[in-house]
Amino acid sequence: MRTFSSLSRFICAASLAAFGLSASVATQAADANARFVVISHAPDADPFWNVVKNGIGDAQKDFGVTVDYRNPPDGDLADMVHLLDQAAARNYDGVATTIADFDIVQRPVRSLVAKGIPVITLNSGTAQQNTALGALLHVGQPEYEAGKEAGERAKAVGVKNFLCVNNNATNPSSFERCRGFAEAIGADFKSSTLDSGNDPTEVENRVFAALHKRPDTQAVLALGPTSAVPALRAIRKLGLTSKIFFATFDMTPEVDRAIEAGTVAFAIDQQPYLQGYIPVALLAIMKRDNTRDVSRAVAALKANPQFQQRLRTYGLAPRFSPTGVSTGPSFVTRENVALVEKYAGQYR
Repeated sequence: MRTFSSLSRFICAASLAAFGLSASVATQAADANARFVVISHAPDADPFWNVVKNGIGDAQKDFGVTVDYRNPPDGDLADMVHLLDQAAARNYDGVATTIADFDIVQRPVRSLVAKGIPVITLNSGTAQQNTALGALLHVGQPEYEAGKEAGERAKAVGVKNFLCVNNNATNPSSFERCRGFAEAIGADFKSSTLDSGNDPTEVENRVFAALHKRPDTQAVLALGPTSAVPALRAIRKLGLTSKIFFATFDMTPEVDRAIEAGTVAFAIDQQPYLQGYIPVALLAIMKRDNTRDVSRAVAALKANPQFQQRLRTYGLAPRFSPTGVSTGPSFVTRENVALVEKYAGQYR
């Protein structure tokens, strides 16, 4: 797990001094009438977002604001666009949204910005896309880099080919995980990627068929528990559990148990709790202080004792930079899974 460096602490202290922020100011509640919305692309069935919503809920309590969470129940991006349009019409005090597909969401997000509504992006997308949309900051995991780091770990044990099980193929950024892994091991990511869908039975059947067709597959990379758990069932039915290097993104109790058993080599943890908490906290601070100065808001957040306590309690470590907040990747293995399993599915 990563911790704040002495340089980060120095920057934080310097920022506080420069803006005259004290710990008491940093912990003041925002306007009790402030209302924000978090909009995601995720279907209801995706357990990953339960952790994000826990972060949203805790930030709502810590900063004394009201936050709505909106998502398309089936993951339909056209429905997500409708939700973004509704957010503009309702004149929220701030909006946090994923960049599920830049081309699809750019029109409604730019409309929000044009209305003067502060926007922070989270999870899917990049800092560069955030800037192009006119939004304030991106909070999430660099997906290509996460996939590449995972691939480098696989390459170190001799993996040269793999199957990338993508249960979120409607989100273009999801393919960056597959691409990073593929380039690290020297494989072609397009031919290695399977659109598995989200239905557990469908995922299991498609993975079973793909591995039956390609019995020489050395590794499987799942892009989340929605695909990981059924993929593990397919591998077990094929009698390949001890023969395939298996890795996944994100944590659930089922994934934790598989790591402990040695059937999953590691999970790439993007600390989804922080993807819910930090955008809401920053929007609340900017509303409270009547500012759009992101650097000032970040400094205030770092100084907030409730935020720091949550980091310590849940073992979380965000990385702050001028272009955004990186919440991952970190890697959960058999050696350190006990440190996070207590909170898996809730805060990790």
